Amino acid sequence: MDQDREIALDIVMGLWQRADLFLTGMLRPWNLYQILIALAVLGLAWALSRVVRPRFHDWLRARDGWPKWRLRFALQLHRRMLLILFVALIWPVVWLMREVTWPSRSYLLGIIATLALAWLAIALVTRFIGNVLVRKAVRVGAWVWVTLIILGLTGDAERLLDSFAFSIGEARFSLWLLLQAAVVLTALFAIARFISHASAANINRNEDISPSMRVLVVKFMQLMLYGVAFFVALRIVGLDLTGLTFFSGAVGVGLGFGLQKVVSNLVSGVIILLDKSVKPGDVISIGDTFGWINTLGARYVSITTRDGKEYLIPNEDLITGQVVNWSHSNDFVRVDIYFGTAYADDPHLVRKVAIEAALGVDRVLGSQPPVCHIVGFGDSSVDYILRFWIVDPSKGLTNIRGNVYLALWDAFQAHGITIPFPQREVRHLNPPPAAAGATEGP
Repeated sequence: MDQDREIALDIVMGLWQRADLFLTGMLRPWNLYQILIALAVLGLAWALSRVVRPRFHDWLRARDGWPKWRLRFALQLHRRMLLILFVALIWPVVWLMREVTWPSRSYLLGIIATLALAWLAIALVTRFIGNVLVRKAVRVGAWVWVTLIILGLTGDAERLLDSFAFSIGEARFSLWLLLQAAVVLTALFAIARFISHASAANINRNEDISPSMRVLVVKFMQLMLYGVAFFVALRIVGLDLTGLTFFSGAVGVGLGFGLQKVVSNLVSGVIILLDKSVKPGDVISIGDTFGWINTLGARYVSITTRDGKEYLIPNEDLITGQVVNWSHSNDFVRVDIYFGTAYADDPHLVRKVAIEAALGVDRVLGSQPPVCHIVGFGDSSVDYILRFWIVDPSKGLTNIRGNVYLALWDAFQAHGITIPFPQREVRHLNPPPAAAGATEGP
């Protein structure tokens, strides 16, 4: 550790001396002239941007038929208009200075122009990174590294970052090694993410593969791509993890105890995908939750109910609990409703009218006609059950029950069939004294 500190101190002192020489050289007349020329070009670019940006913005607003990616790129050009104009103006000045004067008189202008062009290219390219935090980190890191390359300070920066290190067992980790690993991992993960998304889109369009198998293939492919990216990144960086064997084993045991539920849900998710018990689009009931499956995740199943609520059910609950899959083998669902009529009504007519009323309701299948049976003689009514079939349970069950009940009401009104209500007769076995005196004669 003391040796690393001495190396870091020597590097910092060397950089300070080089910075002192550079600042001293800045006071020379030809360097001051180059700085003034760069500032003049920057002022001209700012004045032009004040004129060009509003017109370019109005022109973009008229581009209604453009795809989103092109509009987003054009918006980036609009936001970077000052830097774009500065780059477009500074390079002709550099080329002109190199032709009419000595190279040393345009050396500083060349560095400024190169830095501006590199920063502009990095700003435009990193815009395609979706994650905002990752995009900013990559952009700032690329700006710093490109600046060091252009200024010729990469060797000193590498040695300085490598001097900040720590060891775990026989493995040595330096700040330079960790930065390399972060950059390589980010790049490879971005490539793996792009490949997985493109492949997932093609797989999901394949109608020959069942929905559950599509999810399984996509998840397996993503796991493989990210795993390969991780190990390839470690291989490229040259990170030696042999000294971390004991440490990683202890961490693995701790994670095993702490993540039992997570691992259980992961394994349950794989089992669900393999046995195809549920799949995206199925209508299921689990406990008091009724809805259709949106997605099958690695840890949970997303279920959307009729009232718009989205429930995230752990995969383990679908494996260990009782699940009603209304569309597992087919989409046919039988719906039962109960009603009663008065004893004075003809039961044969009631059954006929009820079946005809149910057939007149949308969504009720005519290929599997409804049936109506007497299920008992109640205190005030003859009780019936009406059974009918539907093929679209995802559209709801309560609404179809309500529509059939409404059709029964209209049909019973038209045929004079009565829906009774309980009637009670109350008798006083011991009448009150006032009532008894009123009944006696004089």
